Amino acid sequence: MLDIHAVESHYGRIPALKGIDLHVDSGELVALVGANGAGKTTLLRALSGVQRVSAGRVTFRGEDITRASTDRRVRLGIVQVPEGRLVFGPLSVENNLRLGGYTRRRAESEESLARVYAMFPVLMERHRQPAGTLSGGQQQMLAMGRAMMARPQLLLLDEPSMGLAPKLIEDIFAHIRALKAAGTTIFLVDQNARAALSVAERGYVIETGRIVLSGTGRELLEDEQVKAAYLGF
Repeated sequence: MLDIHAVESHYGRIPALKGIDLHVDSGELVALVGANGAGKTTLLRALSGVQRVSAGRVTFRGEDITRASTDRRVRLGIVQVPEGRLVFGPLSVENNLRLGGYTRRRAESEESLARVYAMFPVLMERHRQPAGTLSGGQQQMLAMGRAMMARPQLLLLDEPSMGLAPKLIEDIFAHIRALKAAGTTIFLVDQNARAALSVAERGYVIETGRIVLSGTGRELLEDEQVKAAYLGF
């Protein structure tokens, strides 16, 4: 579904991505883990079209999208849940969700809304409440629900566990597993390497803008280098 070949990206003269190669197959849940500042969010921004790719190629379902606009990527089915959730605080929960479905026909949006409410019942309970008054975990559910309104072919999840208590992290990752089970292809980025690799079929480790390790989720969890750097062993 997604193929990234020799991708580079810069902030001014500073290289942030240095020849990234990875792929995500249809139906997979692939994790990217690494320290803060390693380039995880930059890569997701490059896939969404927010960050410019200075070299290399990004192909989605056989189409070269390296220079495609952000809205073109959304219409193709690439949808991102941003780091920090970024909900529209003054707007109601339901209006936040409806914004996520702006590229879809009204009938499709209504169907998607019903699915989101079935997946996240707390959002239905609070659908008229301003999004900014929700808890951190509820806002993360809202951000994920908003993305699902666009009916993504590929869901990009950026740090979904950030700032959440352990119990809420468990809840969020249970929802991620449910999305995967329902057939959604997911590319997951998270500093919580243990949680991310535990749900991933395959994973990559990024350090200072380069992929340094790859393997199945289980293989990376058992790798001594990963244990020492990211799992606290």
